[in-house]
Amino acid sequence: MNSKSIYTRLYALASGILLTFFYQTASAQQSIKPLSLNEAISLSIQNSKQLRVSQARVAEATASLKTANERQLPDVSVSGSYLRLTQPNIDLKLKTGSDNGGSSGGSSPKVNSAAYGMANVSIPIFAGGIIQSGKESARYLEQAAKLDVDKDKEEIIQNTIAAYSNLYKAKAAVTLVEENIKTSDQRVKEFSNKEQNGLLARNDLLKAELQQSNYQLALMDAQNNLKIANLNMNIMLGLPDNTLLQVDSTIFKVDNNVDGRGEAEFEQLAYQNRKDAQALGAREKAANAGVKGAKGEYFPSLAVTGGYIAAYIPNVVTITNAVTGGVGLKYNLSSLWKTGSKVAGAKAQLAEVQANQAKLIDGIHMDVYQSYENYLLSHKKMDTYIKAIEQSEENYRITKNKHDNNLATTTDLLDADVANLQSHLNYAYAKADALVAYNKLLQAAGILESNNK
Repeated sequence: MNSKSIYTRLYALASGILLTFFYQTASAQQSIKPLSLNEAISLSIQNSKQLRVSQARVAEATASLKTANERQLPDVSVSGSYLRLTQPNIDLKLKTGSDNGGSSGGSSPKVNSAAYGMANVSIPIFAGGIIQSGKESARYLEQAAKLDVDKDKEEIIQNTIAAYSNLYKAKAAVTLVEENIKTSDQRVKEFSNKEQNGLLARNDLLKAELQQSNYQLALMDAQNNLKIANLNMNIMLGLPDNTLLQVDSTIFKVDNNVDGRGEAEFEQLAYQNRKDAQALGAREKAANAGVKGAKGEYFPSLAVTGGYIAAYIPNVVTITNAVTGGVGLKYNLSSLWKTGSKVAGAKAQLAEVQANQAKLIDGIHMDVYQSYENYLLSHKKMDTYIKAIEQSEENYRITKNKHDNNLATTTDLLDADVANLQSHLNYAYAKADALVAYNKLLQAAGILESNNK
């Protein structure tokens, strides 16, 4: 017996046993949590950091709308002042006496302080449509921000479904490889007995042991992928890193009922329900309002004004109950040559939004078409993989029977075993991919969130 091959086999077996032991020990220390898909979606929405950013933008847009609405409210200002004066030199030219000689006779009053107070109210009546356009624009931008939140929710739901499916695929891979390792261990034991009794060539035993080592390596990779998928899901859901998640495998099933709606119907649903399209529509309306607001600077502004004035200068004058009221008209002549650039800028923003709308229409068409074809392809693959499992199992059964009767080589048997494992893995992956593909189609049509409520 080659000592190098013995050490290689022992190293592979010991590594697999130790890795399995440590994995099971770590799993025992983890908290196990059964997790349904609906619960995963709910938790991911609650803990999404992207959604918090979008909600903060909604709050910002709501504040901007409130600011725009407040521009039509009256402007009220109150001012007052108290002044101390030095002894000024006052030479009054007014005559204070009544004598024919024209002598001034009197003395000027001593003024060393003054105080006054003013209150003004201005209510805008017309401002060229600037205020109303600002309110309209802010309202549509708030609507667009809320639609962005809905769009982000659909992306979160789709990402959660994809992550949930990846976790299922990783777990299925571990389970299937572990089952094949049991079969491989039994085969190596059987071949070892035959080799010792001279019924099997040494080379055939080495082939079986090599496959056993390869399965151990495949198990290590599968367990590593499972850990990563589990951690990724915990991060998305806001759960502790050591939480061991158990997915509901019953939702990954063969569904022969293909959605009867065609690609054209899904595309029509997309134009009606896609939140990104609706958000761009709201932004187009906001841009139109922005153009109107910019043009409003060409016009004068009109406001109703009122006020109250009180003043007191010792030894000179006392003013009370001085109420003012009237209409104020203001026109900035510089707007004749400064407003044109503002209007051009607003029109450019409108043109940009309209170009993005045209771009989005093409994107929706491609997104729906690709998602629909992938959905149909996923069902075709499942049908093919079901047949592949039947063929691989039958092929393995026949090959094993031939091998037992010395009519097939060990290589043929091991190849049949690998093909059987691969067909089962492909089928498990196809079930998960079919679920993801269907929900991706619903997302492309803008109806994913309503379908997962």
